[in-house]
Amino acid sequence: MELCDRPIHALFAQRLAGETTAVEIVRSVLNRIGKMEPRLHAYITLTRDGMLENAEAADRRLADGVPLSPIDGMPLALKDIFCTQGIETTCGSRILKGFRPPYDATVVQRLKAKGLNLAGKTNMDEFAMGSSTENSAYAPTRNPWDLSRVPGGSSGGSAAAVAAGEALAALGTDTGGSIRQPCGFTSLVGLKPTYGRVSRYGMIAFASSLDQCGVMTRDTTDAALLLGLIAGHDPRDATSAVRPVPDYQAALGKDLKGKRIGLVREFQSWSGLQPAVAEAFSDNVDTLRALGAEVETVSLPSLEYAIAVYYILAPSEASSNLGRYDGVRFGPRTAGAKNMRQLFARTRQEGFGPEVKRRIMLGTFALSAGYYDAYYLRAMRIREMLRADFAKAFGQVDLIACPTSPAPAFKLGEKTGDPLLMYMVDAFTLPANLAGVPAVSVPGGFSPEGLPLGLQLMATHFAEGELLRAAHAFESATEHHRRRPELD
Repeated sequence: MELCDRPIHALFAQRLAGETTAVEIVRSVLNRIGKMEPRLHAYITLTRDGMLENAEAADRRLADGVPLSPIDGMPLALKDIFCTQGIETTCGSRILKGFRPPYDATVVQRLKAKGLNLAGKTNMDEFAMGSSTENSAYAPTRNPWDLSRVPGGSSGGSAAAVAAGEALAALGTDTGGSIRQPCGFTSLVGLKPTYGRVSRYGMIAFASSLDQCGVMTRDTTDAALLLGLIAGHDPRDATSAVRPVPDYQAALGKDLKGKRIGLVREFQSWSGLQPAVAEAFSDNVDTLRALGAEVETVSLPSLEYAIAVYYILAPSEASSNLGRYDGVRFGPRTAGAKNMRQLFARTRQEGFGPEVKRRIMLGTFALSAGYYDAYYLRAMRIREMLRADFAKAFGQVDLIACPTSPAPAFKLGEKTGDPLLMYMVDAFTLPANLAGVPAVSVPGGFSPEGLPLGLQLMATHFAEGELLRAAHAFESATEHHRRRPELD
């Protein structure tokens, strides 16, 4: 196994033992980028020029005895939705082409303080709207497990980069499953924290009450490590929770004896669940039982409305958030407009892609005076019902388990002609966003075609430590996370 295919914590141990250096690790990643990027398109912007210099500086600090963070000098990637000072940040859209923020997002600042060595900004569905990374204005990303298939979305570029060894780990965002679903499709660990656990300052907004920054890594130890670095209160984010950050790594290595895990009755009857996924999930539940967990059935009665509620609320918030892109403040401006109204209309017509336009129109309709009560207000009420259902379920069990996605990664172009079919891909992930609870996807096996499948675990608010404990126990009892795609 090459250096670029190993997790951060293992490489850090090797560095401390003098078995490798940050420079050697960076060279391994750069070599993989050169080999795979022309086929994968995992990145929108590569920042290779300073990577070796940053690695050399990290090696000097280690030689001088300076206490190091495990990520110091290590090549990581950022979804192109996080503002990075002086580095182009496009959010996968033509309307932000050329935008270079004058500041860093809070999570970027926190990683820089620990020695972030940025490999680049990864590809994504435009404004995080999509489940396949086919909605990017800069070409679709491909899945390193099968180049004819999607890597998931909207954080598909981050998932593909980490799975292919083009980065050791990455940050993504999750509005309805955009971290967990790509990680399920690429055999990675994807953690969406509790809403408010990680600052959203400097993270370009899609749906503000649903968006959450999270981590995408090769194993749960790296996930615990990175979450501990980016979590915590931020006075610049009004939704940031004022709560201490626990030692997430301390939760690892414990068994599941006495832990109660719930299987959702409504998920088990889902018509779109493919047999291979159902079989793998059954095997995963058996593994959890063998680890000492008690498994029982719970009910989320409002779950049947979750997809409809999500696709009213998320587009409504998007129609409000995207109103700022008018050709005046950000990105390119359409020439030849005769007045301000025409400038706004032409810029948005040419700058936004079809999925973004679709969701803006849906959201504007749902918020209009004649339909606000019938759609938006009713959706908000059902969202509260779903939150109450989750609270009741977590009164019975410690964790909820289900597949990450009802099917493995699908072919490029397979669902682009049917938006409703594409929306159904997130059926198992978006309820956690509506309820604001934390959730993690861990490698849960493979389909008969050799495509990765994910196991999703959910917990009550701010119980990320419990999630990581269970995910690590499952990971330690299986070999799924050790398998790598055959890139040649």
